[in-house]
Formats: sequence, structure tokens, C-alpha cells
Amino acid sequence: MALRTDSTGGVNGNERLTAMTGALLLVLLAIEGVTLLRLHSMLTLHFFVGMLLIGPVLLKIGSTGYRFVRYYTGSAPYLRKGPPALPLRLLGPMVMVTSIGVIGTGAALALVRPGPSPWLLAHKLFFVAWFCVMSVHVSWYVPQLPRLLGASSPHLAQARQALAGAGQRWLLLAGALAIGLVVAVATAHLAGSWTDFHTHTALRGRLTLRAVRVS
Repeated sequence: MALRTDSTGGVNGNERLTAMTGALLLVLLAIEGVTLLRLHSMLTLHFFVGMLLIGPVLLKIGSTGYRFVRYYTGSAPYLRKGPPALPLRLLGPMVMVTSIGVIGTGAALALVRPGPSPWLLAHKLFFVAWFCVMSVHVSWYVPQLPRLLGASSPHLAQARQALAGAGQRWLLLAGALAIGLVVAVATAHLAGSWTDFHTHTALRGRLTLRAVRVS
């Protein structure tokens, strides 16, 4: 008797959703990386994209967490698929913790008084740790994205199953992006105090330097 096709795409659909979300995160993180080159002048964009990341990051945590739970609760399709490579399984929790840490401390900075603070130090430390673990994570998965995003399975049944939940996956991805966009728009004004702080700090620095040169 033929097995009923999972309308959500099953384990292959979960893998494709994770890959789609990862591809979106790569684009957003690339933009965020560009803002670091001129952070003081691009601080508002940096903050906006950081908040926009919340939705896609939560979706990726959800999709990978779902695979984790299904595998370790003995779901047959996930057992057949097998777990990720051991180094990636060990790295996964660190990717999750540092991602939440970077975004969480960044959001906290929007709510505190501009200037040196434990939140700023924590944000920088989380970023350094996140950059290290993500460099390994991305270098492993980026070469696999074309395969993960495609429906090129040699087995027709697997290809059909992977495509089965395409509508739901796009809806989830759009929903995650919409949530991030709502949060980013609603909190964009909070970056203003930090922008003003850096502007005034830079102005005071130029005035001090000018005074030293005159004297």
C-alpha cells in the first residue's frame, strides 16, 4: 500500500524551510554587516535590520528545533534522514544562544540610556562569539543551499513530498518577515537617542581637538 504523502512536505519540507530561512538570513546579515563599516552614520539602519531579524531568526530556531524534537522522539522519517554532522550538532546550541544574545542585547540597548553600559559590553561579546560560530555554520551550509532549496531529489516521491508544503513554507517565511518588519518599524524611533549621542560625542571630540590645536 502506498504511503500517504505529507501535505506539509515532511522531513524534506522541514529541511527546505530551514534552508529558505537561512538564505533570507544571509541577505539580512549581509546588510547588517555593511552597516558595521560605518556604524555611526548607519546606526539607524543597523538597528532597524537587527529588529527585522527577530522574525526570521525565531523561524529558523523553530524549524531546527522541530527537527531536533522529531528525531529524538523517534519519528521514523526523521530517523531515516539522520541527524546533522556531529560538529554541527555541537555547534547548533551555540548558534542559537549567541543569536538570541546578540539580538536580545541589541534590543536592550535601545531601551537604556546611550553610553557605555554592561548591555553594550554584552552586545559586543555576544557578537564576537556569534561571528565565530556562524562563520563555521555558514561555511558548511552555504555550498549546500542550491541542493537544499531545489527539488532535485533522484526519487520522484521525495521530490513531490518536498514540494507538497511549498505554500505553507512561503507563508511561514512571509509571516516571519512581517513580524520582524512590524517590530522594526515600531521600535525604529528608539535608535534616535543613540544616533544623537554619537553625533554629540563626535562633535565634542572635534571641538576638543580643535581647541588643542589652537592652544
